[in-house]
Amino acid sequence: MRNRLFTDGEIEGFVQDGFIRLENTFPSETAAEAREMLWRETGCDAQDKATWTRPVIRLGNCPQEIFRKAANTPKLHAAHDDLVGAGRWIPRDGLGGFAIRFPHPDEPGDTGWHVDASFAPEEGVDSHLYWKINVWSKGRALLMLFLFTDVYENDAPTRIRLGSHLPVARLLAPAGDQGMTALELGLSAADATAGMPETLATGKAGTVYLCHPFLLHAARPHRGSVPRFLAQPPLYPRGPLELMRTDGRHSPVERAVVLALGAEWNHEPDKCHGSR
Repeated sequence: MRNRLFTDGEIEGFVQDGFIRLENTFPSETAAEAREMLWRETGCDAQDKATWTRPVIRLGNCPQEIFRKAANTPKLHAAHDDLVGAGRWIPRDGLGGFAIRFPHPDEPGDTGWHVDASFAPEEGVDSHLYWKINVWSKGRALLMLFLFTDVYENDAPTRIRLGSHLPVARLLAPAGDQGMTALELGLSAADATAGMPETLATGKAGTVYLCHPFLLHAARPHRGSVPRFLAQPPLYPRGPLELMRTDGRHSPVERAVVLALGAEWNHEPDKCHGSR
């Protein structure tokens, strides 16, 4: 039997709040090497603020080995096993794209509350606003926030609405297999969770926030002095969530959804199974 990374209390905090903050997940030297590569990709000069002409620059997939290593440390793998279940997730081959936020007087224009979508809609729809999420979290086991710079309160930390994954699960349940688009879910979830407590994803470079895939979050303008480098990849599942397990081996991600929907939902097969 393997050793667990998280305590019972930490797991319960994840189920209730929707995330765990994991410090020292990858070395500061890895973060520094990655930043050098990312600065070159931006076309900006780290030493010349005159080149920081936009509030946010998004980079596409970065396939270099340094990113694969950051995504696959033993500590992260143990955390995935604890939260998603051993054998139920797929190791990442990199970190996907990056959002680099710069100190800038202009609003970035992307600070709305949202849940990250995880699967494509019907053919012919390209916009990610119309990508979807369903109650079985098709295509996503976790949302992850990888900090590659030290992030303090003024450095555009991601906002997190504590416990928001629970009402989001209730919003998704009636939509069944088809789910909801990121656009419609974001608007409904923002209203449904208004007034819930919030926190900021701050921490040292090498910190990773492991979040429930239904957690509502939002960007924040940068009002500090050092650009913020962050990757926000999904952890891919080997299959959809199983909300009706007769062996009681629900993962913490699944347990949160069952908690949100109620025990009676968990025992109605027509609600718990579909094409997903």
